[in-house]
Amino acid sequence: MTDDLLNRLEHFYDAVPRDRAKVERHGGLELFLKQNTPYPFYARPVLGGPAPTAADLAAVRARQRELDVPESFEWVDETTPGLLPLAEASGLTVLRAPLLVLDPARLTAATDLARIVDADDPDAAAQLAAVAAVAHVGFSSPGTGVGDAGITERDTALSDPDGDTLARQLADIRDGVRANAFAELPGQGAVASGMYQRAGDVAEIVGVATLPSARRRGLGGAVTALLARHALAQGARTVFLSAASEDVARVYERQGFVRVATACIADPPA
Repeated sequence: MTDDLLNRLEHFYDAVPRDRAKVERHGGLELFLKQNTPYPFYARPVLGGPAPTAADLAAVRARQRELDVPESFEWVDETTPGLLPLAEASGLTVLRAPLLVLDPARLTAATDLARIVDADDPDAAAQLAAVAAVAHVGFSSPGTGVGDAGITERDTALSDPDGDTLARQLADIRDGVRANAFAELPGQGAVASGMYQRAGDVAEIVGVATLPSARRRGLGGAVTALLARHALAQGARTVFLSAASEDVARVYERQGFVRVATACIADPPA
């Protein structure tokens, strides 16, 4: 782990939401508020700013409640080590997620288990809808264990994106700032999915999920490896991701990722 690598990740985290978020500064924290996207954002430390204080944290949480947006915070513990104790002291629950960076020399060999969504494919809209539905079902049953939820639950969760959202997704794919991938099983359609988001030459793989009924077949790993390979081919120098648990981290390690730090995600208790 090097300071240069963590600095690259910090600049990525700062850059990604800026083209679709309004930004408010509260001392050592910045609150990103969604614009032109259905997905809520979060607050995180100011890039190159002062260390966040308990007062900064309280001010952001009050503002989030005022605006009725999630009281959510994200940061890297090794970069902003003082924020974790402040967050926990304020009553937030903090997920410590293994942060892993790809070692290209360890990237697994290509397979035909997964494929990338082509924005110009006539079925692109349906594929993106399936990707979202798989993620919804997969994240509703977190972990790596096999379960009952499968294609029936995926099809129930299917919802076509509205025109503006679909147009933005397709534009992002064409612009190279986003890529989606999915894996299928014969006669079942998409059963695993994921995506990456890119800023400059850094790409973060996010949202990798597998239907519980299709787990333990290497499909999530195949999606992850394909996204990593695609990002490198598109010019990314650094490809990274965060794992929800140590078990999930081991799946990524088998694809060539190496743990370098800990990503913290803080929210109020359920």
